[in-house]
Amino acid sequence: MKVEQIYTGCLAHAAYYIESKGVAAVFDPLREVQPYLERAKKDNAKIKYVFETHFHADFVSGHLDLQKKAGAEIVFGPGAKPAYKATTAKDNQIFEVGDYKVKVIHTPGHTMESTTYLLIDENGKEHGLITGDTLFIGDVGRPDLAQHVVADLTEEKLAAHLYDSLRNRIMPLNDDLIVYPNHGAGSACGKMMSKETTDTLGHQKKVNYALRPDMTKEEFIKELLTGLTTPPGYFPKNVIMNIQGYESLDKIMDRATTPYSPEAFEAVANETGALVLDTRNAEDFAKGFIPNSINIGLDGSFAQWVGEMIPDIKQEILLVTYKDKEEEAITRLSRVGYDNTVGFLKDGFDSWKGANKAYETSDRIDATTLENLIATKKPLVIDVRKKSEYDSEHVIGAINVPLNEINQHLAQFPKDQPFVLHCAGGYRSMIAASILKQRGWQDFTDVKGGFEAISKTSIPVSDYVCPTTLL
Repeated sequence: MKVEQIYTGCLAHAAYYIESKGVAAVFDPLREVQPYLERAKKDNAKIKYVFETHFHADFVSGHLDLQKKAGAEIVFGPGAKPAYKATTAKDNQIFEVGDYKVKVIHTPGHTMESTTYLLIDENGKEHGLITGDTLFIGDVGRPDLAQHVVADLTEEKLAAHLYDSLRNRIMPLNDDLIVYPNHGAGSACGKMMSKETTDTLGHQKKVNYALRPDMTKEEFIKELLTGLTTPPGYFPKNVIMNIQGYESLDKIMDRATTPYSPEAFEAVANETGALVLDTRNAEDFAKGFIPNSINIGLDGSFAQWVGEMIPDIKQEILLVTYKDKEEEAITRLSRVGYDNTVGFLKDGFDSWKGANKAYETSDRIDATTLENLIATKKPLVIDVRKKSEYDSEHVIGAINVPLNEINQHLAQFPKDQPFVLHCAGGYRSMIAASILKQRGWQDFTDVKGGFEAISKTSIPVSDYVCPTTLL
């Protein structure tokens, strides 16, 4: 059985494609569906089904565009109630893809409609499991997302459902099954995910903390809920889009790929109130940027931080990118439901400078300079990493304001004394710096290389404590 994984560069989400005898199926497709259409054409195959493991929270699925372009049938598991044409499968229902079979296994817990798909090859051998967000490598799906859409689904209720699903539906299956999860390390859909992308179910039964055979339901619920943090604010909005439907990516691209001269760009920003989003790397942004723009670099967890830092999913956005990166930025914005990009700065920031438009800069220092400052002036150090990272190891005396909470804790950033920002490597600290600049702060700097560079100096840091969560 051929199972191809297609990964994004942002949240480690994986989509899966299988093909047999001229018939293909796609599981949890990305919003840009062209790779599946091209693969099907190459294989002389017709995409018959689009299988969805659940209504996703961390990205907008490509199921509707794939349905329209390939004529494929969308399939959800039991209990799903989408607002568009789709099949809601029954538990244990079998779907045929060429000589292969796909068996529906209802596994509620991450969400109530969560479903695992058992892949059966042409010889009747059970090959693998598309587990969605039910079972990860080294972890299981967090059970607190659906409660942000359906109020009476508490995280305790969902965790109890997940315990039953894992024990009664997944763990009794064959040990040699290959587990194909939707995410790996870096996703906010689980707290301790491995960087590995597949494993056998038998090995997971031995090493995955959540599959410990002697674990009681009460122990499972306690362990699963320990270390969870508030999910990103855009998650419930993506769920609603996946339930109710959305605008096609083709229309979004047509509207968004509008180039503007510096003069027109400035006029559109003033007229619409659009947010200017600069997607260049932190070092280039620091050297010069359009006033009031914020920096979220395309070379990092771009979509995740857009979702965390831009509260209004319908916010109009104007882009500043490197040459030929406009479409990538627009696509990655659309993956998390930010569909209102209204254009981009033609020829990037160089054209803004070339037009003699006003711009700002942001101070950056290296870790050695911070080392000297701490020895002489003892500046306030603000760590914008996650609380789990800070708790694990931090600069002695530093305060922690996680980046995703910065808007709720602006009072912790003084305006009457200088301070220093840092994160793990310099990506998040520049996001924080751009937001503070936008809000009127000036007397601060951030550290190039972040804590990774700081840890190589003599700056005192706390003893290392192994984290209990990666959230």
